[in-house]
Amino acid sequence: MTEDVFICVDVETAGPVPGKYAMLSIGACLVFDTTATFYIELKPDKPEVDPEALAISGLDMDALQQNGVEPAEAMRAFADWVKVVSPAPAKPLFVAFNAPFDWMFVNDYFHRYLGRNPFGHSALDIKAYFMGQMGVNWADTTMRRISSFFLEEHRLSHNALRDAQDQAEIFRRILEANPRFNLAE
Repeated sequence: MTEDVFICVDVETAGPVPGKYAMLSIGACLVFDTTATFYIELKPDKPEVDPEALAISGLDMDALQQNGVEPAEAMRAFADWVKVVSPAPAKPLFVAFNAPFDWMFVNDYFHRYLGRNPFGHSALDIKAYFMGQMGVNWADTTMRRISSFFLEEHRLSHNALRDAQDQAEIFRRILEANPRFNLAE
């Protein structure tokens, strides 16, 4: 049986969709060891900007244009890190809070710049997992609501690495709340 390696991923972007806006930073960590991390800031590959997205992340397009890593190089570095933390036969499993958002950017960039995605074709959404595990409505899966249970209402920083680590903590605590899940196994 192949072991899944849970990798929590968060991104900051210049807007809501990868076809029009650039991915600006990627943060990732292992769910069960949040000190095993990856962080990179990318050179924007598209000029479009949603001012609200930049206000949230605090990232600067001009600074990233000067100091960001070329997207192809950034995605190679991320793929290499994923391979190191999930050596074969283990399988890396993409985990995120609101995974559809983060996944669409990461998947798009992996395929455009590397021609493949080391995570394969799936992602685990923390919000959906929480909904199913706790038997709550979708409206009860907001970060504010979930963090009140698991992070003492700590707010996300919108630094991709710090947010990935906080989201990994939330996911780990959700798993621990499941009596069928045994971390000792």
